[in-house]
Amino acid sequence: MPSTDLSTRIMLLQGDITRQHVSAIVNAANSSLLGGGGVDGAIHRAGGPAILEECRLIRASPDYRNGLPAGQAVITAGGKLPAAHVIHTVGPVWNGGHHGEPALLASCYRNSLRLAAEHRLTSLAFPGISTGIYGYPKPEAAKIAVREVRRFLAEHEYPETVVFVAFDDASRRLYEQELSR
Repeated sequence: MPSTDLSTRIMLLQGDITRQHVSAIVNAANSSLLGGGGVDGAIHRAGGPAILEECRLIRASPDYRNGLPAGQAVITAGGKLPAAHVIHTVGPVWNGGHHGEPALLASCYRNSLRLAAEHRLTSLAFPGISTGIYGYPKPEAAKIAVREVRRFLAEHEYPETVVFVAFDDASRRLYEQELSR
């Protein structure tokens, strides 16, 4: 039975997601799964070639030959990262908010959490999905992230702990505000 006190299951810290000692980190990936800029590039660089090789195998499967669609998630090993696994999810590109972006972003969180639960991962760390070059407004993204994590944890035993990893002070403050509501 999930803990009814979600405050013990959700954490916030500021730092580098590639250095988190958790069961899995979430990669704000691009649809190619082959690395890129921002968080995606940092995870691929820190994790080494093993992550890229698994991503290539995923891309070779019939389901993902055209890339990973926005809102979906897949899991690989963590390579050289402290985290044993990486859950790759593709967030939506912000296009004004009237093209399904909120639903797609919520789906990123739900599908990443679902994979963590299916693999019985005890801890999962999230970056701010889509808030970099994809341009999703950070306040709205933080609101969706916190809401979806709370909903999922209220109904599931795994992951036991979710960590929001804020890259900078401004992002950390946004998550603090959302978590205090």
